[in-house]
Amino acid sequence: MAKQIFIIGMTHAGKTFRPSDWAERLAGVMACFQPPGAGPQAHLGYSPLVRPVMINDVKCVVVDESLRELEPMAWNFVLSFAKDNDLQTSEACVIPERPAR
Repeated sequence: MAKQIFIIGMTHAGKTFRPSDWAERLAGVMACFQPPGAGPQAHLGYSPLVRPVMINDVKCVVVDESLRELEPMAWNFVLSFAKDNDLQTSEACVIPERPAR
């Protein structure tokens, strides 16, 4: 099962990270890192490997572990971003949503 790192928009001191659009900015910078076969227009949206999400009203960025193999420097960049900004991180896996019946 694929694993992800969740970068949570809260510092270790419990303060909300600013600016308020940090998750979208980080994911936007990483949009060019796409999985193989993503297609020629893939850079026009967020990469499935680095995407912004909201969890319990807190902005987060989900970083897929496969980014480490695809582009180690990009993997190090996002982890360094979290560390440099004292952001909480959590290792987990995203549970896919079940299709509606």
